[in-house]
Amino acid sequence: MRTKKFLFYLLAGLLGSCVPVISLHSLFTEENIVFDEKLLGTWVDDPTSPKGTWEFKRVTDIAQKDWELAPPKKPEKAYKLLLSNEEGAKGSFFAHLVRLEGRLFLDVFPSQLPCAELDPKQDWVFNTAFLIPGHSFVVVDSIEPQLKMRWTNEDEMEKFLKEQPNALKHELVEDKIVLTASTDELQKFVLKYADDKRIFPAEAVLTRKKDK
Repeated sequence: MRTKKFLFYLLAGLLGSCVPVISLHSLFTEENIVFDEKLLGTWVDDPTSPKGTWEFKRVTDIAQKDWELAPPKKPEKAYKLLLSNEEGAKGSFFAHLVRLEGRLFLDVFPSQLPCAELDPKQDWVFNTAFLIPGHSFVVVDSIEPQLKMRWTNEDEMEKFLKEQPNALKHELVEDKIVLTASTDELQKFVLKYADDKRIFPAEAVLTRKKDK
């Protein structure tokens, strides 16, 4: 799929071949956003031979010309998240660290549209007017000494919503789940199911990359 969603499917491949669930609305309000400097830096899945990296930077350290898609309302509290895998595939995102009743989550959404190197049809510039930034959510269980995270999986969410269709507002768009719930509804949902492996089944334990 050669659209904005490419970045999320790229993310999915990096994180273990599971497609994340996309939401139309964010998980945060301005009151819920926090910034933790301990998250800054590059994190790897294997310190000896890393296959995937998560690099968190301050958005305020990034040139504004690179804020191509849905720039953050409070850039001083936002992260630029750069992802890469062993094949050299990359993803560029904005991320917000969200604190809800003492639990931490990441709200991740694309910072850029696919570029020409990734999308041979990028010369169809009028098509970009139909691309809507989507959000995906990650539970952050710890930042130090290791970054431990869990994220959504479309297949597992589909099973859950078939069993409990009224648990969260959603639509099926071209056989893909799109969450349509409001931010308030999303917050209540993730708090209720933060430890439920049906909702956040995919796990990663990352180690900070040490400078040589």
